[in-house]
Amino acid sequence: MIKKLQLIVILVIAVASCKPGADVAVTEKKPEVKNIIFLIGDGMGVSHIYAGMTANKGHLALEKCKHIGFIQTYSSNNYITDSAAGGTAFSCGKKTKNGMIGMGPDSTSLKTILEIAEENGLSTGLIATSSITHATPASFIAHEVSRNNYEGIAADFLDTDIDLFIGGGRDHFADREDGRDLLKELENNGYTVLNSMEEIEDFAGGKLAGFTANVHNPRYSEGRGNMLPLAVETAVRLLGTNEQGFFLMVEGSMIDWGGHDNDTDYIVEEMLDFDRAIAAALNFAEKDGETLVVITADHETGGMAIHGGDFQSGKVKGAFTSEGHTGVMVPVFAYGPGAESFIGIYENTDIFTRFVELFGFDLH
Repeated sequence: MIKKLQLIVILVIAVASCKPGADVAVTEKKPEVKNIIFLIGDGMGVSHIYAGMTANKGHLALEKCKHIGFIQTYSSNNYITDSAAGGTAFSCGKKTKNGMIGMGPDSTSLKTILEIAEENGLSTGLIATSSITHATPASFIAHEVSRNNYEGIAADFLDTDIDLFIGGGRDHFADREDGRDLLKELENNGYTVLNSMEEIEDFAGGKLAGFTANVHNPRYSEGRGNMLPLAVETAVRLLGTNEQGFFLMVEGSMIDWGGHDNDTDYIVEEMLDFDRAIAAALNFAEKDGETLVVITADHETGGMAIHGGDFQSGKVKGAFTSEGHTGVMVPVFAYGPGAESFIGIYENTDIFTRFVELFGFDLH
């Protein structure tokens, strides 16, 4: 009986100490997100990921992400999105028509998360294994009615203060129908223009325009090598010097191309290369402690299924329902402060909204 009375007294004291007016402050601490690294595996669905995991004998760096969700990818005018509308949903938070870059369906330019980050004093960067003027990276920096206006997209780079970009597409800056030499204009704007990954790796600091191909880089097995993970390591080293933080978008462009070709080996090699880039981002985030890493896809390509595989040998057998994009949901993986914000099923436009909130940007 005495013990019961003692327990009741303890409970009464505990409740009393938490009643209104007591000196107990209950606050919800907002995640401290200084940097965001956003990695997009173009065309990467669950089957592409599992094919890569099987080929890598059961594991990917991606597994470090414990907060997982799914996004709906449809565009404003089509159940099946393309990369332009998918990229614009991520970068601007609005659904748009297939083929449009950084614009709403009414052709009105929309401010991108990269441009908003610049306005708030953050450093910014873009990386792609394709041309840097291709649909996905273009969606973060350009405003064009058509994704195919590569020269217009390249010219849009000169209207921003992006700190670095690494990828193919040199011809869209230098060998142009309008005769403009955008490489010279970049240099006049304070950029160092480099033309190989070896030069880019050694770059000490400053604004960087890094070109690794005249148009697109080759696929991994045909000589691209470790361009993508090395570009990520270089970018975080350079951008990480800004005390206010940075926003970096990284695209593994050619997972999509393997899907279009219905080529399982192509998908696997590009998926594993993308995972090495993910590992570079996660390694930085783990050491830094203030970096959010988000990994997703703009859409799935090929309607890929897995009809067989073996973890010991790394062999995997894929099958396909399409040579184009499909309308299925695609996964989102998150790591670091704010990662819990990416759990659940939601619209692709919500990626932008959550980036804005976690950065603490005021858009009003």
